[in-house]
Amino acid sequence: MPDYGHPLRFATFISPSNSPAHRPVELAQLSERLGFDFVTFQDHPYKADFLDTWTLLSWVAARTERIGLAGNVLNLPLRQPPAVLARASASLDLLSGGRTSLGLGAGFFWDAVQAAGGRRLTPIQGVTALGEAIDVIRGTWDADGPGTLDVEGEFYQVRGAERGPAPAHKIPIWLGAQKPKMQDLVGRKADGWLPSLPAMEPGGLPEGNAIIDDAARAAGRDPRDITRLLNIFPGQQTAEELARMTIEDGVSIFILASDDPDTLQRFAAETIPAVRDHVARGRT
Repeated sequence: MPDYGHPLRFATFISPSNSPAHRPVELAQLSERLGFDFVTFQDHPYKADFLDTWTLLSWVAARTERIGLAGNVLNLPLRQPPAVLARASASLDLLSGGRTSLGLGAGFFWDAVQAAGGRRLTPIQGVTALGEAIDVIRGTWDADGPGTLDVEGEFYQVRGAERGPAPAHKIPIWLGAQKPKMQDLVGRKADGWLPSLPAMEPGGLPEGNAIIDDAARAAGRDPRDITRLLNIFPGQQTAEELARMTIEDGVSIFILASDDPDTLQRFAAETIPAVRDHVARGRT
């Protein structure tokens, strides 16, 4: 059974809806008061009834003090170019005191992406482009690296770009990955695997872990350096089931998808302590 050695943490997954009845900033503040470790937001830049996720993350950072911040996950084809995204995330990390994580996806809903001006990619192209983007982002953050930054990829070419700014802390890159090729990329280049449980086939967690671990070892990396996260939805898993996923599958960050304040409060008051208790007893 995998034990990747990461502390057990919890997060919320909030819609950036701009409807009068929806208050994402207030939900983020509630998440902080309830003791969640991170607040994350969907990223669908083609939806006119959603606030822009990056702008929302910046505003939430200014209205909170402790809680971590991330897109879940950012739509790479509409967050271009990667060097600018790297500077934006480093800037938010500096301004927020080291609270930024970078959740990235290769792209989805391609009709909407293309309609908004993004490039339509095949699944294979999307994985390749995301891998190149990670190289550009990490190279941009490496402010003390030698010379200027050069990355010559199929989808992204950076020639003589200035490096920096360096973020306040080592920003983890989490990839939304449901398929084997994306999971392989997680193992080779990312800091975290962020799938959604409802979209996963039976046995998906151990199968994905095996792909990620093999890819990490092949790339000379330690699989224990890769955090296993999981988007979950209310009422679909008991505290015992979540604890089992931690003990057997190494999940260390559970992200609750809900825009309902009462649901967030119940989860914080009841489910989180129960999961922690089951995990503590299961590991003894």
